[in-house]
Amino acid sequence: MLRKLLLLLMLCIIFMTRRSKAAAAPSASHTLIWGPGLETNIFLPARFFFIQTVDSTGRNFTTSPGEKTFEVKITSPTDPYARIWIQILDRNDGSFLVRYRMYASYTDLHVQILLKDKLVGKSPYVLKGAVYHESCDCPEPSGALWEKNMHCPASFSQIESDLSVFPSVDPDHNTHEILNRFGKRHSLCHYTIKNNQVYIKTHGEHVGFRIFMDAFLLSLTRKVKVPDIEFFVNLGDWPLEKRRVSEKPSPVFSWCGSNDTQDIVMPTYDLTESVLETMGRVSLDMMSVQGHTGPVWEQKISKAFWRGRDSRKERLELVKLARANPDMLDAALTNFFFFKHDESLYGPLVKHVSFFDFFKYKYQINVDGTVAAYRLPYLLAGDSAVFKHDSIYYEHFYKQLQPWVHYIPFKADLSDLLEKIQWARDHDEEVHHPYSHTHIYGVHMNTKYCILNCL
Repeated sequence: MLRKLLLLLMLCIIFMTRRSKAAAAPSASHTLIWGPGLETNIFLPARFFFIQTVDSTGRNFTTSPGEKTFEVKITSPTDPYARIWIQILDRNDGSFLVRYRMYASYTDLHVQILLKDKLVGKSPYVLKGAVYHESCDCPEPSGALWEKNMHCPASFSQIESDLSVFPSVDPDHNTHEILNRFGKRHSLCHYTIKNNQVYIKTHGEHVGFRIFMDAFLLSLTRKVKVPDIEFFVNLGDWPLEKRRVSEKPSPVFSWCGSNDTQDIVMPTYDLTESVLETMGRVSLDMMSVQGHTGPVWEQKISKAFWRGRDSRKERLELVKLARANPDMLDAALTNFFFFKHDESLYGPLVKHVSFFDFFKYKYQINVDGTVAAYRLPYLLAGDSAVFKHDSIYYEHFYKQLQPWVHYIPFKADLSDLLEKIQWARDHDEEVHHPYSHTHIYGVHMNTKYCILNCL
């Protein structure tokens, strides 16, 4: 009798184990597919969509089922030799980011997602009509329709705030005023868009950074008919307009703002280039980071990490702090340019580290350089916890961030940084959970176009 009971128990265990394994396997019919890359009218340099792995019980995977789990095929019935580069990025949380870049325009794209030769979700997804590639000069005549197609939000808080200072503008007066005040000592670019053509005049000596704005405006005008407009872009890092609102400031567009200036802040040159060159000549962009987030949280090194040059005194202090506390903080300088290199204080210069390797560490330090550190959006796109330096400088998206939700704040003089790192160590689960989803700020490539168009 006992033998029969043991045999029955073993059979039950085997049955339940097999059933559990079956339930834990990805399900082609339950797995979810969504994203702008499945819509015809989303016109981007590289299109993208998401796959959320789901098992047969309807439960989402929260760890990777394997980077080769899914296969994606994109074809056009009108062109059997369609040139489309596809990448599947494993985000290591049960989801995948699929991106593709077309090298010609096609009609009626068919997107197939396969799991062991089975069609996933509602695939094939058909993008009906003409699907344009990045170099196509195919502007949508209606700006309102284009914004709707791109799912642009109704407003951007930073832009609304910046533009509210200038309820009306006089282009001739602006030109005279801005050139008289800033044209000799700073580098500026005067842009005029007329009949959807971009005209440019530079002022100042160091105007090489205009290439980033040039490229973005040309990309924008290939996608939508832009109203006639003229404006000035500051090509330097530091914001320029220090007049108060009551002193009638001049409208100057900059990549970085500060608490004591009135510049109109737009996405940085670094971000705009990463959007234009996604799956092109840049390897670091807001999507590639999500496919290179390093080990899972439990296997990451429980230290704070930083690398960079000496573009701010606080960075030197950060390195000194790390040398005194190597068990908590790994920070080192890769180059000296602004300060004298004293190896006894700051240690030897170290080799550059691949940005993707930053995410071998649980905690990332973001400390200002000459202005705001432009690496912050890329850090937020990863799955480490970000520690952000208290600063007067900001980028276009900072108003959307919340301390203790998207990052852990620390004081400008670094006086509480070690305390905050120790707190994070003592609250490991609490720290990991919210910060693992900060990459929501990294996936909306169309946001950059929406912001530039609304200006």
